[in-house]
Parts: sequence; structure tokens; C-alpha cells
Amino acid sequence: MPGNDRRHGAVRRPGSKKGPTKGSGGNRRQGLEGRGPTPKAEDRVGHPKARAKARAEARAAQPTRAKQLERVRRRFEVPEGHEILCGRNAVAEAAYAAVPISRVFMAVSADSDERLGAVVRRAALLGAPVLETTKLDLEALTEGAAHQGVAIEVPAYEYADPMDLLERARAVGRTPLLVALDQITDPHNLGAVLRSAGAFGADGVIIPERRSAGVSAAAWKVSAGAAARVRVARATNLVRALERLKREGCFVVGLDGRGQGLIEDLHLADSPLVLVTGAEGAGLSRLVRETCDLVARVPISSSVESLNAAVATGISLYEVDRLRRRARDGAH
Repeated sequence: MPGNDRRHGAVRRPGSKKGPTKGSGGNRRQGLEGRGPTPKAEDRVGHPKARAKARAEARAAQPTRAKQLERVRRRFEVPEGHEILCGRNAVAEAAYAAVPISRVFMAVSADSDERLGAVVRRAALLGAPVLETTKLDLEALTEGAAHQGVAIEVPAYEYADPMDLLERARAVGRTPLLVALDQITDPHNLGAVLRSAGAFGADGVIIPERRSAGVSAAAWKVSAGAAARVRVARATNLVRALERLKREGCFVVGLDGRGQGLIEDLHLADSPLVLVTGAEGAGLSRLVRETCDLVARVPISSSVESLNAAVATGISLYEVDRLRRRARDGAH
């Protein structure tokens, strides 16, 4: 047909080099190339193990509780040698006894508790700051102790000399009653002894410098504040200290489960007296035992091997107090 001169069918474009070939002509070469080893399940996107790995890495990136507590302790910078006392009774007794307070840390209001009010007033007199804190702050400062929402910073405990305890008792006209602890290394036992000493009128507690618990925050807490009222003396050598007290007219009575006499029959109760308690199980050391004027025991059931050192001391102090009261009543 005139004018219809277009060529029908496919037309090769100019410049095309494609010609007749066999096979794929390399079109699937990339598909045939290897992709390496199969990734581990924890590295595959969307795999349950990969999601678990991501959650674990996220937790590891967050600060742990131990790290949080350590950061809090560094932030408050408690000087070396200072103690953190906690618990409402303990800090109140420290305030009543005019213990020098450096700082007060409170996570509760002082309006609802007179003990806390006394602490705040004492801090105000001393010019010590009262810091509002969180319970996490107090947990860090007290190293997990039961703080009851309050803690105070105080300088290291100042120990007395054993002879000071004797002289102070005589200065106020008292018949001296002292407690000496031989190898008591648990601060909770020391705190409990201080509490009993305060309850039954002892004039002080003597501890050796070595192999003995000191007046720490734990002892303060267990003593329920009695550490502020009952003086503690530290002896370089306990045997020499006991010998010196004997020369000053004191009778030294050791407490031991193997003692011959009973503490309830102690005929020296109304004399100047030093009760010496040894560690539970081990008892009194040999030299301390030899220094004692006599060794007495607390009568207990045969089914029980021994008493805790603090319990034995508390019972003995009660018996001495009872015997002294009976002697005073008899004199009248």
C-alpha cells in the first residue's frame, strides 16, 4: 500500500553488539557466586536469639545498682576516719549526748518524730548542714543498713583510757562496775554489750586494741544509742590493764561456761568489779583467765553448749545489779 513503507518486526538498534549466544551469556554469574558462611542465629536480623542479644546488650549498657551506689558514695565524699551512723534511736542518742555531728542526711520529715527533731536542732547548734536525700542515697551511705530514713556523719570514736573509767566512777561516788571483752570480734556483740551496760549501770567497757571489734557504725546501731552514753576504753594490753585495775582495788571476775561458781552467787558484787567476757566457744584466753580473781558461769540447760558472749554479759550484769540492790536494801 502506498505510504506504508515501515519495516515490520523487531529492529536492531544501531551500535548493539548483541549477537547470537549460547547459554546464559553470564547473566546469572552473580547469582552463582557464594555468599559466605551462614550467620549465627544471634546475628540474624529478626531472629529470637538476635532480639535476646540486643536486650542483653541494652541491660549491660545501663548502670548496675552497685555502680549507682558507688557513685552516690563518691558524691558525698565521707572523709576517712569519719563514721556514718543511722537509725532513729542511734542518731537521737548521739544528738542527746552532744556527739559532734558533721552532716545530717534525711529522707523523711522531722516533723513526725521528736527524735529526728532533736537531731535537726543539734545540727543547727553546730552549724552542720541537714541534707535532703533519697532512700537510695542512704542505702549507699550506710552500706545497706536499716537506716530508717536518717543518718549522720560523725568523727571517728574517741576511746578513753581504762583508768579514766575507774576514776570517773569514783568521782561521782559510784562503786565501779566495768566490763572487759576478750577477743570479741563481732561489732554486733559489742553493740549488744554496750546496750546491756547502759541498762544495768556499768561505768564503761574495755576492749583490747588487737583482735577486737571497735565502736563502728554497726556497733552504734545495735547499741540503740547506748554507745553515746557508755564510754569505751581501749587497752594496748588487756592483761596489763586488768592487773592495774586489780592494784587499784577492783576484783576481776571472768565469765566462762566452765567456771566453778555461779554468777548469781557472786559475793563480790558490791565491790569494785570488772566482768570479763571471752569469745563464744573459745572462752577466755589463757593469760586473761589466769589474771582473774575467780571465774564464774551462768547456769544454763545441759542441752545448750554455750551462750552468746553478749547474752552472757547481759545476764551477768543483771545479776550484779540485782545483788547490789539487795545489798543496799539490806543496809537500810
